[in-house]
Amino acid sequence: MPADKARGAQLREYLNDAREAIVWKCQGLNDAQARTPLTPTGTHVMGLLLHLAVTESQYFMSCLGREIENRVIRGVIASKDPQADFLPPPHMTLVDVIKIYRETTVAADAVLDELELDSPAVVQWWVRHRHTTVERLLVHMIAESHRHAGHLDIVREQLDGFVGLRPSAPNIPDLTPDHWEEQRLRMKELADGA
Repeated sequence: MPADKARGAQLREYLNDAREAIVWKCQGLNDAQARTPLTPTGTHVMGLLLHLAVTESQYFMSCLGREIENRVIRGVIASKDPQADFLPPPHMTLVDVIKIYRETTVAADAVLDELELDSPAVVQWWVRHRHTTVERLLVHMIAESHRHAGHLDIVREQLDGFVGLRPSAPNIPDLTPDHWEEQRLRMKELADGA
């Protein structure tokens, strides 16, 4: 496999690992749980997922000269509210947002399949690197997706105690709830003594 193809495959693998984790963190929640804000800034599962769908659409569609077909995402982008991508409309369900996210990643992959890593891209809202490449967009979206997968880890654990990296690699010790509580208390003790 040529070096560019191998590098592209590796980047896509890292992006797909994040996508898998993101959808997994949403499974099994009801709409009320998925909309529950769990930080002072209102971070919640549905908002993170909609934001990621909008972000993938912008980078892998708009920045590559493609039209965004999803009308919900187009509406979010057109909104004057700078937080619109984190605020799913009241009528939307978690199932709706998961569907939008999955459709977005499929559409993004179709575009990426057509292009090379050095294909040109234009990111109008970037100050640095405005004129860039597909490779930089992939690296950026990997970072963005893994960052928000981490946010989903934290809010999901707060909602119902669900933890783990992704279904194919949970990457967390198989401790009992009592062991986790002992560990938490030890950490709190250290923090209180600092």
